[in-house]
Amino acid sequence: MERGRRIPSPEEGGEVTKDDKEIVSALHEALAGKVGKRRYELWFGASTRLALDGDRLRIGVPNPCFLEWIRGNFRGPIEEACRMVLGHCPSLDFHLEPKPAEQSPARMTDGKEEKSRGATDGAVAAILPLRAAAEGAPAPSDPAGVSARPAGRRLADFESFVIGEGNRLALTSAQMILRQPGQISPLLIYGPTSVGKTHLLEGILMAARQSARQPAAVALSAEQFTTFFLEALRGSGLPNFRRKYRGVGLLIVDDLQFFVGKRATQVELLHTIDTLTRERRQLVFAADRPPAELAELGPELTTRLSGGLVCRIDPPDFATRRGIVAQLARRMNLSLPQDVQEYVAAQLTQHARELSGGLCRLQATSEALGKPITLALAEEALADLIRHSGRMVRLGDIEKAVCETFGLDAACLQADDKSKRVSHPRMLAMWLARKHTRAALSEIGRYFGRRSHSTVVSAQKQIDRWMAAGRQVQLAERTWPVDDAIRHVERRLAAG
Repeated sequence: MERGRRIPSPEEGGEVTKDDKEIVSALHEALAGKVGKRRYELWFGASTRLALDGDRLRIGVPNPCFLEWIRGNFRGPIEEACRMVLGHCPSLDFHLEPKPAEQSPARMTDGKEEKSRGATDGAVAAILPLRAAAEGAPAPSDPAGVSARPAGRRLADFESFVIGEGNRLALTSAQMILRQPGQISPLLIYGPTSVGKTHLLEGILMAARQSARQPAAVALSAEQFTTFFLEALRGSGLPNFRRKYRGVGLLIVDDLQFFVGKRATQVELLHTIDTLTRERRQLVFAADRPPAELAELGPELTTRLSGGLVCRIDPPDFATRRGIVAQLARRMNLSLPQDVQEYVAAQLTQHARELSGGLCRLQATSEALGKPITLALAEEALADLIRHSGRMVRLGDIEKAVCETFGLDAACLQADDKSKRVSHPRMLAMWLARKHTRAALSEIGRYFGRRSHSTVVSAQKQIDRWMAAGRQVQLAERTWPVDDAIRHVERRLAAG
């Protein structure tokens, strides 16, 4: 029989008998009330164990960093919780009690805690100091604490990144800044959702962890940076906050657009960027748009972002999607015939999460029906996903989007006008038709002024050359960088 002890009953003012397990549970509850739920879960959730031993409370922690931090910052709340539950404060015994790495509370995902991510646009996770940053904790000296794998899935790395024409420059830039940290800073990677931005941020973090030459690294989202900054302001912890984020060798911040409208945090970020840049430290950011379209952040921030290396990631093309499908199938141990892989990559064109969802649907359908995955099964199982994955783009949609973007008269692309004012937009329209429709070369040529299929091929090659050279061309009444012009037309297409 477990021993019991008398403790005060708050409701009756008397005493009741409880066993030690109930007392420890009550201590945990009282402690959570004292320090707040988020801080309690961070420092006392899965990694710190409380146990009563006679008139002594033993506090077991996983590493020296936790030991120093909890003993120095939570002794008072622990004593208050003891007095609340026990009526007195026993002696406190702080000691090391290592736990498996999987139980470490140092877990973060894409800057949004516990948020699920797709296979190729995974969440940003950080080394142990990251979660401690909310409290202004020092970086741990224990190597095991730094390298411990966060609970849940493994961080994404460069090896699992499927390379395509739309992301090759961003990957190369990410690898380059690790070889020469601080030489080109900041690095800004931008693009729409689920194209691999956060995968690259994780890859940078993983590579920095694994390199003995890399200095301390911290990764978090703009939302977390804002939250921790405001908490530091309210709690008079700005010196600790600034030491944490201005004292690292590599600072990675995701979802930069979240700073829009948050003036005080923008000023803090601006000074953080200036400090790290001055000391030749490395900054890496990710956003959903380029600096020129983040004007709400103010000219001070946007000019600093533009002063480093800015790389765009485009939605995956067919070859990249096919590679993603093959990689996902291997991870899921899914036997997927080549024609099915190509069908999925051709039909689900939005992003990697959509491809992952399609394969999950295929796997579930195959198991439910007891049938192997074939092209016929894929067509049946994915029919509704394909139908709702995005509206079909027609040649008329492309013509309308190009004319509206560049201020051209409707149907002028079909006219026999060979001036650059019309011929350049027409070439761009043909290039977009090859990318976004299944129309044959001859069909595209006929639509845009009864031209031959060789004219369409020539237009496609010309646009490809211009993009590779970073060329600016005359489109209607102004000069555009080709990739910028394409992006504007595609946004209009997506908006319908």
